[in-house]
Amino acid sequence: MEVIAIGEKNRQILADQNQILEVKVKERTHELHLESQKSERLMLNILPQSIATRLKAGDDSISDSYQNATILFSDLVGFTKMSSGKSPENLVFLLNDLFKRFDIRAQSLGLEKIKTIGDAYMVVGGLPTKDEDHAVRVTKMALGMYEDLSEFNKEHDMNLDMRIGINSGPVVAGVIGHSKFSYDLWGNTVNVASRMESTSIPGQIQVSPSTYEQIKNHFEAKERELIECKGIGLIMTYFVGKPAY
Repeated sequence: MEVIAIGEKNRQILADQNQILEVKVKERTHELHLESQKSERLMLNILPQSIATRLKAGDDSISDSYQNATILFSDLVGFTKMSSGKSPENLVFLLNDLFKRFDIRAQSLGLEKIKTIGDAYMVVGGLPTKDEDHAVRVTKMALGMYEDLSEFNKEHDMNLDMRIGINSGPVVAGVIGHSKFSYDLWGNTVNVASRMESTSIPGQIQVSPSTYEQIKNHFEAKERELIECKGIGLIMTYFVGKPAY
């Protein structure tokens, strides 16, 4: 009887230990799941979902060519002067507030934010998922960005302005980096888009001929003047106004 009692006690101890271990395994599994979700969200903040999926699947050399995409560059006017009177913390807060508005708008239009450089903002349509109306959606993005800036100025009692340039054409998109990934674009189309922004004027959206041909039936646009573009030469540019419908 004593041997039986000892055996029963040992079995109970083992059962209790197994139960404790099972609870700990479930807790740790839940913690790992939460950590995985957090890592997933962080990755999707940096990369498009389809690109992140390819990286997780082991594709460590992502480079894709697109025959037609539309790229937007914007730059704030008056930002440098304004920033001289702001603390670093306040400056970051203001930029984050404005760029969050742009991010939300880009997401709602199905566009990909590529990056910010100082007070410049870059977004693209037509990749990584190809579509036919990317030029129209990017132009809607540009018009909406001026609405966002207007609301921003009212809320913060500021008077910032902005230049926007848009160009369409072939690009190469890919992921660079090892420990820190970056999804970026390359090609002359990117250079021309940047040129459209730098030669524009405050309060205007300047588009190249290739973009104009894709949006002319959707928006009012007028010829501006011949602009010198590196690698291309002189091209006629256009200022875009309100939608034509």
